[in-house]
Amino acid sequence: MELQMCCPTLFGLEGIVADELRFGSKLANVHAENGRVLFTGDESILAWANLNLRCAERVLIQLGRFSAKTFDALFEGVRALPWEQFIPKDGAFPVKGHALNSALHSVPDCQRIIKKAVVSRLGQAYHQNWFEETGATYRIQFSIMHDVAELYLDTSGAGLHKRGYRANSNTAPMRETLAAAMVKLARWRGREPMIDPFCGSGTIAIEAAMIAQRRAPGLLRGFDAEKWVCFNDEIWRRARESALDIADTQTPLEIVGSDIDLACVQLSAENAYKAGVADAIRFEKADATSRDYGERGTLFANPPYGERLLDRRAAEKLYVAFGRALAKSPMKQYILSSDPLFEQLFGRRADKRRKLYNGMIKCNLHMYFKHSLGQSAN
Repeated sequence: MELQMCCPTLFGLEGIVADELRFGSKLANVHAENGRVLFTGDESILAWANLNLRCAERVLIQLGRFSAKTFDALFEGVRALPWEQFIPKDGAFPVKGHALNSALHSVPDCQRIIKKAVVSRLGQAYHQNWFEETGATYRIQFSIMHDVAELYLDTSGAGLHKRGYRANSNTAPMRETLAAAMVKLARWRGREPMIDPFCGSGTIAIEAAMIAQRRAPGLLRGFDAEKWVCFNDEIWRRARESALDIADTQTPLEIVGSDIDLACVQLSAENAYKAGVADAIRFEKADATSRDYGERGTLFANPPYGERLLDRRAAEKLYVAFGRALAKSPMKQYILSSDPLFEQLFGRRADKRRKLYNGMIKCNLHMYFKHSLGQSAN
């Protein structure tokens, strides 16, 4: 069955996800848009995407797109879609979504109309007017923007950033998809040492180890579509076996994660163990502003922003001290910050910047890789 699929992404990661699909699954019909990537494929591609995409938020099947300026138009448009091809008689089909810049702006009302329309379609197909919804979950998502409705089935369930290794986290954890994106943007593959001096719950170091070892990020978790009767269990089994075959856990890696907070160090070590990469990473207690950065390699950092963990003044003092510690370092440096004055405080202009979002916080990934030591920021 040929499926039109959509992967929502954090803003700024669309190109990375598109490349993951093009090079990982050899797809040619991939189209990146703001906040999402569209592509087509069969169920084997759907299974591959859920298991292997590192920077996408989830994998959706797009069932339809139509104009919806009234509730009648929304109802008829939804009812015209082939829901019975996917949802069985006992399937649970909760509805969620959003509406922006449209005549239909009430999300609860849209949810109610969509649910009613799906029940009408399934009722006609199965000759029943009541659905107990005791079986597997087929989550319906909708988007109504500028009076155009798009309807999806969510094949992932929990977001793809929930890898399964981070049951616990520190106060302000970085999303796993963003951490993986930082490593991919640096093109780090494990051939040189790597350090994260603000390791928090260990996310960047763990994602880096998984990338270097070619561990599929979805191997530790399940997906809603694995339980769907419309799909073949054998395809998902083969996809998991293929992902396991590709993994290379024998290559030695030099990854260090450190934090000034011993509780974060311990938490990071626990998460690395759950992820299966504990042997690849050394976690230690250390002050990021006073440790030695004299060896070559790659540094990733997500220092506190002054928005959630520290007040702004304390964060700015930290940036100044961190910049001094790295002033003569030969390491390539990739530092995420939401502070517009970061480069001035850090003491150097970045060689390149990439706008990213950490949750709802707009940030810049400051990239230093030309080793233009001593250059001052204005």
